[in-house]
Amino acid sequence: MARLVDTHAHLSSRQYRKDLEEVLARARSAGVGTIINVGIDENDSAAVVAQSEKYPQVWAAVGVHPHVAAAVSPRFQETLASLAENRRVLAIGETGLDFYRDLSPRPLQEKVFRQQLELAAGLNKPVIIHCREAYERTLQILGESELPRCGVAHCFSGGSAELKAFLELGFYISIAGPVTYPRSHGLRSLLKEIPADRLLLETDAPYLAPLPHRGKRNEPAFIRLTYQRVAAALELELEQLARQVQANAVRLFWG
Repeated sequence: MARLVDTHAHLSSRQYRKDLEEVLARARSAGVGTIINVGIDENDSAAVVAQSEKYPQVWAAVGVHPHVAAAVSPRFQETLASLAENRRVLAIGETGLDFYRDLSPRPLQEKVFRQQLELAAGLNKPVIIHCREAYERTLQILGESELPRCGVAHCFSGGSAELKAFLELGFYISIAGPVTYPRSHGLRSLLKEIPADRLLLETDAPYLAPLPHRGKRNEPAFIRLTYQRVAAALELELEQLARQVQANAVRLFWG
């Protein structure tokens, strides 16, 4: 059986402070061989890099989430660049725009987003994109940017038009736990529009737990449930899907 890949989790969350070792053990028992641990600010990015050095199944991405764009230090790009020198760092992110919560002013979100895209281009690393109710502007900025390694639209929640636009830019599409929810018919219907070689799966743990754990703390072991639901929707064997997602992740993040 191919080992499962969780392409996006936040293991540095305080929700794992007391039992991270047990969380990782459950992930291994569930067949999860690789977890990409994603930073959301400067300090958190340092923490995810440290975790990636401690746990062999964990790799890292460093970045500044749009929610905290207003709180970055003047030299945050240098901080991220220094962290990215570590061989365990695979990507820049998560970065992007969030016009749903608007926790940082939109002009600052856009500035910090552009700065991280420039950083990713300079380092030749893919980007992990957060986008919530900001697809038009996110895609516009991506289309204006130099991205030699492209990246992934994490926890994709857009429609067919947004999906097509990301694919045309060369992006991979990552699907998370909401695909298992009863009302996610639209998201499940989009699965067949995603080319097999562009599909990734994630937990976004500790958030967005799949059924039957919805509303509880998510963890990487639960990604097996997402794989099972996606495999059923695509009429694939779980093994076939696992091998495809693993190959896609390797191509994007290690290629």
